[in-house]
Amino acid sequence: MPPLPDFNGRVLGAAAFCGIIVAGVVDGIFPESLLWLLAAGVFWPHTILFLSRKLGADRQPRIRQYLLLVECISGGLVIGLTGLTPVPSLAMALMLMFSCLIVGGLYLWFYGTLLLVAAAGLVVGLLGVTEDFTTPLLTSLVSLAGTGLYICVTAFYTHQQARILLAAKTQIQKQREQSIALSDKLSKYLSPQVWQSIFTGERDVRLETRRKKLSVFFSDIKGFTDLSEEMEPEALTELLNNYFNEMSEVALRYGGTIDKFVGDSIMIFFGDPSSRGQKEDALACVSMAVDMRNHMKIMRQRWRSQGIRTPLEIRMGISSGFVTVGNFGAENRMDYTIIGKEVNLASRLEQLAEPGQILVSYETFSLIKERIMCRDKGEITVKGFGRPVAIYEVIDFRRDLGPNRSFLEHEHAGFAMYLDSGKIADNDRKAILQALEEAAERLRVEEESEQT
Repeated sequence: MPPLPDFNGRVLGAAAFCGIIVAGVVDGIFPESLLWLLAAGVFWPHTILFLSRKLGADRQPRIRQYLLLVECISGGLVIGLTGLTPVPSLAMALMLMFSCLIVGGLYLWFYGTLLLVAAAGLVVGLLGVTEDFTTPLLTSLVSLAGTGLYICVTAFYTHQQARILLAAKTQIQKQREQSIALSDKLSKYLSPQVWQSIFTGERDVRLETRRKKLSVFFSDIKGFTDLSEEMEPEALTELLNNYFNEMSEVALRYGGTIDKFVGDSIMIFFGDPSSRGQKEDALACVSMAVDMRNHMKIMRQRWRSQGIRTPLEIRMGISSGFVTVGNFGAENRMDYTIIGKEVNLASRLEQLAEPGQILVSYETFSLIKERIMCRDKGEITVKGFGRPVAIYEVIDFRRDLGPNRSFLEHEHAGFAMYLDSGKIADNDRKAILQALEEAAERLRVEEESEQT
């Protein structure tokens, strides 16, 4: 049920006002000269309706409130003309104050009351008050009945409107939850940084690109082709998805934007849509690559325990420089990606890298050399570059070189260990020490039994 229209409410209020005037004239407490107010009561709702349409009250809620304040002034004049006869005056004032509360709350009620009292006071000051403050039965009954009917009908429609609004709110909340669930599913197809920039309004979804200096990363799995011939497709798919999932977590931890997965290859870039500066972006990219290389040792142990004997290694290439980044494709199907010779260079470095090796371009090396040790690997010729490109191999963080390094690693047949003491929580140290002691004791016992 829709809310009570303003026109219908005014008709009901005007009818109550006119009924009170007629009852007062019949009872002899109002002069017959006030019967002209009946004609005013007939035309008043139509006059306000015309003004509200002319002023656009449906588009501007303030206009609706101003018109109600005008009615408070008119009602105050009518109350003044009745000489402030108690029951009719209170009844008419109550209808107007109730309307103010419904339409504009306490703010409108306060100003409506002031205007009504001022208008009534002005007329009373000119014409005086009634001589007899008692109200006859008929006028009292009509006043109370008219006011009660107006308030009850208005309250009923207001209650129905509240129910409609509550139902709409519930529906909106349900649609919001559905939208959140759907957006969460769709977000799996975009990098979190790109998804967030779109939904926060930072970036428009349209075909546009720009030039920007980024660090580009490529990696693939050496030996994956041989492994694909040994494993069933379902097991291979599970292994590959597990690999992508863990490497993606590493990439996101360092702030990388995951561009795409192609076969067993991963393409990631740093510096867009958010950037910490060219130097920090390059450092984050290389740090991610080192972490991936170390994490691959842990994954190899896990795969070996699952019966996968083929040693899988990743090779990685990184290049830094200006690329074109943005939305490519068609209006109805876009892909947020990057193109440019630096992308080709990173891919080329990845193809040249040995298993477990990270190759970087000179531009990347110049940005990270203060904190990461690299080895000069000479120059290569790459399509799109006029001169040979100097390349470097990433060794490790300078802080992790020498006797103070935080990690140890050993791999032998039947044994694999990768220890990074800097990442071990205090509550895990005892369990790790116990496991190492048990393994060492087991080896000692077997060695002693072999010697005897």
